[in-house]
Amino acid sequence: MKAHADCFTVRTRGKGMTEITREVESVITRSGIDLGTATVFVRHTSASLVVMENADPDARRDLEKFFDRLVPEDTPWFVHTLEGPDDMPAHIRMALTRTSESIPVMNGRLTLGTWQGIFLFEHRRSPHAREIVVSVTGC
Repeated sequence: MKAHADCFTVRTRGKGMTEITREVESVITRSGIDLGTATVFVRHTSASLVVMENADPDARRDLEKFFDRLVPEDTPWFVHTLEGPDDMPAHIRMALTRTSESIPVMNGRLTLGTWQGIFLFEHRRSPHAREIVVSVTGC
């Protein structure tokens, strides 16, 4: 059994999704692991990870709009507003999604479906630098 871990930074433009599938696959290639599991983790409390359709950007836009309606900014009863009106909604959106994804690795590649990609889901309005950690175990 082998293990390999690496990290990379994703610079966001503010709210929205950024595909990180290629960066994760690059870590898997460097690991030399042919069969195993990749765990992808975002080290932040106002961004998350999702496995989402990567063919039609409208699917991602619809999910973003859904979360905007589900957890609106400027909600008057939020107490945690020190960093701005988008901060607490970003934390809630993160809690409703995930901060990590585990994906099987076969033949040295992620076993994602045809239309699946791994996306960093930025929940804050302003640009951020988000750190992603990838851990690969297997043989």
